[in-house]
Amino acid sequence: MLARAQGVSGELVLREHEGRREVIAGGVFLMDTSDGRSERLLVSGAVRPGGHVLVGGLGVGSSLQEALDAGAAHVTLVELEPALVGWHREGLLGAASAAALTDPRVELVVADVIDVLGERPGAYDAVCLDTDNGPDWLVRQENGALYGDAGLATALAALRPGGVLALWSAGPSPEFERRLRGLAGGVRREEVPVRRGEPDVVWFATAP
Repeated sequence: MLARAQGVSGELVLREHEGRREVIAGGVFLMDTSDGRSERLLVSGAVRPGGHVLVGGLGVGSSLQEALDAGAAHVTLVELEPALVGWHREGLLGAASAAALTDPRVELVVADVIDVLGERPGAYDAVCLDTDNGPDWLVRQENGALYGDAGLATALAALRPGGVLALWSAGPSPEFERRLRGLAGGVRREEVPVRRGEPDVVWFATAP
């Protein structure tokens, strides 16, 4: 074990396992540094160069780094857990993510992302959400509100005209996708094969 902290939603543990860093939340696997393809796709498929993007969930830093590499002019990074931010700043999840947090384009907000979205309607060219393991596999039960109709409507309302809402999941969710299609102007689904078997899924939705 590399670090342990009491988080907003329970105990957080950072450990090294088989050459990768893993974050465990409340005894449940949440993220690791082994791949990152789907987390980068979450952002690359939504961000416009020169735009303002909200990234919900710092994770292991892949999404934040992709937003900067994709040419975002301003990145609002929203993370609920102060301990996770601290581990990045200390370099425990890699030098690249520690440097990304100090990039002048990055505005760090330590808060619940649904609160931030509700405060800033029409503010973003893209909203990229990776705040849990997906709508059907919640580590933090309170995150279910984000995947409900009201939460999705709030996220879509935070977009500027033509903006894109991107959502990450550790697996398909036909019922969630059906509801998202009913709320958004258009929805595209992409799948990324992963070694555990079921593919990661990213949905890209445009404001109605």
